[in-house]
Amino acid sequence: MKFIGCAAVVALAATLVVGCGRGAKVAIPDGIPPGAGTPLPVIDVDAPGRTANLLHDWAAGQSDALHISVTALEAYGYAAAVMAKSQPDCGIRWTTIAGIASVESKHGTFRGSSVQADGSVVPPIRGVPLDGGPGVAEIPDTDGGALDGDPVHDRAMGPLQFIPETWKRYGVDANGDGVVSADNIDDASLTAARYLCASGGDLTTPEGWQKALMTYNLSGSYLREVRDRAAAYSVGTSAR
Repeated sequence: MKFIGCAAVVALAATLVVGCGRGAKVAIPDGIPPGAGTPLPVIDVDAPGRTANLLHDWAAGQSDALHISVTALEAYGYAAAVMAKSQPDCGIRWTTIAGIASVESKHGTFRGSSVQADGSVVPPIRGVPLDGGPGVAEIPDTDGGALDGDPVHDRAMGPLQFIPETWKRYGVDANGDGVVSADNIDDASLTAARYLCASGGDLTTPEGWQKALMTYNLSGSYLREVRDRAAAYSVGTSAR
């Protein structure tokens, strides 16, 4: 998450991607917002511990086709389930969270990192210093380096790439370990969902979804890439 901005109207066209069945082409739906994807089973989102584990069978059934680890998929589904209970008017779908995580960190696997069973991403993922260089925003240090390890400039952190200031405001413990960590995909996914809902309002509408995504990252190309990947996940395939 690098920029704060406003909504933008972006025209998107339908695309075709190669599916998982011997080169068969799967039509990727166009339009905004992306589809809901495989429905989530009903779970007790308030159960103790890493409640996302309750989505194991749901995630395992589509992990290979989507090229997303079971643990990461559990995190995205759990975040959407929590928001469906706590903020039902938002309507955020797990496919949107997955689309963002794909673009931001390859689902927690950027540069050799991996997602552990408890949701921790090891080694931690850090963005470049936000020092105002070419194509980079300038954000002087806001946390003394305590969160991102950089005492001079802020850096985006974790699988969903939060800057420290945003994390301090919205960060939440989603896996029940008592720690609010941008380097945990459970915590990061639920935090991203909360941020998107706060930014866009009703994400079942084109206007709300676009506003949320443009607040997350003020870039039309970013919005289109997230939409394309989320739309692919919505029909059970991977865009990459």
